[in-house]
Parts: sequence; structure tokens; C-alpha cells
Amino acid sequence: MKLLLQFFKLIRWQNLFFIALTQGLLFFAIAKPILSPYQFFTREFHLLFFVLCFSSLLIAAAGYIINDYFDINIDLVNKPQKLVVDNGISRRWAIFFHFIFSLAGILMGFYIGLQTGNWLIGFAHTCVALLLWIYSTALKKRAVYGNVLIAVLTAWSLLVIYFYVLLNTDFTVVTKFHLDALQKFFRITLLYAAFAFLITLIREMVKDMEDVEGDRRYGCKTMPIIWGLQVSKIIVTIFMIFLLSLLVLALFYILQYRMWIPAIYNLLFLLLPAIATFRYLQQSQTPADFGKVSQWIKGIMLSGILSMLLFRIFA
Repeated sequence: MKLLLQFFKLIRWQNLFFIALTQGLLFFAIAKPILSPYQFFTREFHLLFFVLCFSSLLIAAAGYIINDYFDINIDLVNKPQKLVVDNGISRRWAIFFHFIFSLAGILMGFYIGLQTGNWLIGFAHTCVALLLWIYSTALKKRAVYGNVLIAVLTAWSLLVIYFYVLLNTDFTVVTKFHLDALQKFFRITLLYAAFAFLITLIREMVKDMEDVEGDRRYGCKTMPIIWGLQVSKIIVTIFMIFLLSLLVLALFYILQYRMWIPAIYNLLFLLLPAIATFRYLQQSQTPADFGKVSQWIKGIMLSGILSMLLFRIFA
């Protein structure tokens, strides 16, 4: 049982749950209600969707494993209580799980291509797996590049659902109303992808400020090490302002259609917590402070994901 718990800890099961919840809600709470009047979703379509989600989870889990594999020494300083590789699961098994999960995720992507006649997802999964390897071996230790890459890949976990739906649409029978529905789905997906990109980028930068001690000891060149905590806080503050602006724009968009409950949800569970996090960030100085900011941001992420349910109910 202890070994199983260590394994789930290694693959970051909470983060995998976030990914599964995000992709599931984007499809079932947004795509289907918008497109069902114009597009029939077959049983095979649903089965391949679950294959797509599972393959995404496998590749993400492989990324978390290889990240821990190369971060053993740094984690001994920053988060010794969270260390799994060499403290429950051997390095040999960790690298084995990484390759098996990556290979399985990639093959599932190509299986989707075999069934649909479009190989985009298979090649995209291959690129994501390679980028996660490059991130763990090189980019994570460099300022900004690694942060941006993880933010892009997080946004891609939403965009891939849009492309899956698009690639399975028969455009020979698409009507104007169907095309309008597809465009609406794209706009909403893009909005959530932008939210995912910004909030992930902010959290990754905050985590660099939290982990500065271990990163400095092992020669990492992250943003707070190169430019200092104060400059890093200014940069994060700028991105926080972008995030707050996005949430305000979303609030006005919702109010335009007199959707009062979604507007109240946006205000209470997204905008106000983001403002509180923004203010606490300005006062943060220690790794413990930045750790709290990171947890608050994770809570805002979850609120953002759950807001998709409101489209199902009120849109």
C-alpha cells in the first residue's frame, strides 16, 4: 500500500485529476451543449475522446516522473518531505515508468489518427512528450523558457479537445448555424486556454521563487536567481494584471447576457480571490509566503475549471 501511495505521489495524481476534469468538462459541459443540435456524437466518437483524455494523462504523468527523476538533488533541499524517487521508487523504475507512459500515450494518439484518418493528435502527443523531456533536462533550469513551455502545454491540453472535435466534423454537411456553433466553441475554448496559460505561467514563476534556495545550490538559472526576488515579483505582478483583466472582461461578457449566477460565481470565486492573491504576493518575502501564493493560485485554477459547469446550466 505504501508503494502504491508513493507511485500516485510520483505521478502527481491531483494534477492529473485537474487535467481530466478540465478536458471532461470542456467536452461534456461546453462542446456537447453547443454542438449537439447540429452534430451527432457517435459512440465511437465518445470512446476515442476517452482514449484522447487517457493518453493526455499518461504523457502528463510521464512528464512529472522525469521531472522528479532529474530533480532529486534539488528536491532534497526544497521539498525533502515530498521526495519519491530514491525514497520509495528507485531511479530505474522511475525511468521505466516514464518511457512506458510516454510510449503508451503517443501510441494512443496515433490510434486516434488511425480511426479518424487524421494524424495531428499522434504527432502532437509525440512533440509534447519530447518537450517535457527537454523541459526536465534543460529548460527548467533556465529563466522564463521553462515557465512559458509548461504554460503553453497546459493551454494545449484544452486546445487539443477543440481540434479533436474539429477533425471529426464532416464539413460537407456543415450549415451556417453549425459553423457559428463551432466558432462559439472555439472562442470559449480560447478563453479558457488563455486563462490556463496565464495562471499556469504565474504559478510556475511563483514556484521558482519558492524553490530559490535549492535551485541556486545546484546551478539553476531561474528568474529569481538571475534577476532577484523583487524584479521577479514585478514580472509576476504584470502577468497577474493580465489575468485580472481577463477575468474582468469575462465578467462584463457574462453580464451582457444577464447571466447573474455565473457573474456572481466569477466575482466571488475567481476575481476576488485573484485580487487577494495579488495583494498577498506584494507582501511575500519568504519561501513559505510564496508557497501560500502557489496554493491560492491552484485554488483559483480549480474554480476556473469548475466554472465550465455553469455553461452547461445557464448558457
